[in-house]
Amino acid sequence: MGCGLSKAHTHPEVLVPHANARLNLRGRQLLIDRVVHQGRPVAHVAHELGIARQTGYRWVRRWRAEGADGLVDRSSRPRTSPSRTPAALEDAICAARARDRSGPDVLGAALGVPARTITRVLRRRGMPLLRDLDPLTGQVVRASKATAVRYERDRPGELVHVDVKKLGRIPDGGGWRALGRDVADRHRDDPIGFDYVHSMVDDHSRLAYSEILADEKGATCAGFVTRAAAYFAAHGITRIERIMTDNAWAYRWSLRDVAADLGAKQVFIRPHCPWQNGKVERLNRTLQTEWAYRQVFTTNDERAAALAPWLEHYNTRRRHNALGGLPPVSRLSPT
Repeated sequence: MGCGLSKAHTHPEVLVPHANARLNLRGRQLLIDRVVHQGRPVAHVAHELGIARQTGYRWVRRWRAEGADGLVDRSSRPRTSPSRTPAALEDAICAARARDRSGPDVLGAALGVPARTITRVLRRRGMPLLRDLDPLTGQVVRASKATAVRYERDRPGELVHVDVKKLGRIPDGGGWRALGRDVADRHRDDPIGFDYVHSMVDDHSRLAYSEILADEKGATCAGFVTRAAAYFAAHGITRIERIMTDNAWAYRWSLRDVAADLGAKQVFIRPHCPWQNGKVERLNRTLQTEWAYRQVFTTNDERAAALAPWLEHYNTRRRHNALGGLPPVSRLSPT
């Protein structure tokens, strides 16, 4: 009402005056005292208090109609919201989010609701972000984190990102996700080692290729990049111009010959800055949430066998926000 009000942090629908407002509750009482009790003109008092004349008249009318209660802050929420999403649909959106743990684009396509509406509903209902959830249980396990500057190369193959993600192997019969932590802790002294998931992602199209290998040594990394380049060529990326990795010895020295054979230049991120290789780091997280930990596997071979079908889905059908809701193959020429 022209009185220097700001939204409260504790309740987004209630307006309260900030500390330096020209007309807080004390100022309104002063206005009423001078106009009503002292009989002074509203225009003169409004000028003294630094507010508009119309604002002064408005508060005087509210006082005469409601008394002291009329000077108290009111909610800025409208009396009716005819265009608001129906409560039943909001419940369906939240239920689908909790059940499927999918983003607004996927939920919107499934429910026939705009993705922006999905986002507003989830925010209004206080639903946590997907990145903060355990992919298997849906429980909040991670604090929020800001993202750095985004970029995208102009053409497929101009830059590819390469990295390794280490995953604990699954013992026969299942790990703690299948048996519970109490049972799994009894076998903690029987280590079974790790799987090393090597991945390559094209910066422009987001086409991805991954393999589960026994280690992350130089020869293993070099062999993976060679096979990944062949996979990319089979999907229309016949030329790789730059290969971005971290500064691990296996990448810095063992990929030189492979890069030369591909006619590619090696690019290294700054030490201790993994976000510079962000697209493959994001794939690593997606691999965990949508493949490795999305369901309970009872053997390591069972999980390994599920990787190839998941990659096929990722590249050909999965919706990508960065690609306007389309899969990576949408940005590649048919082969």
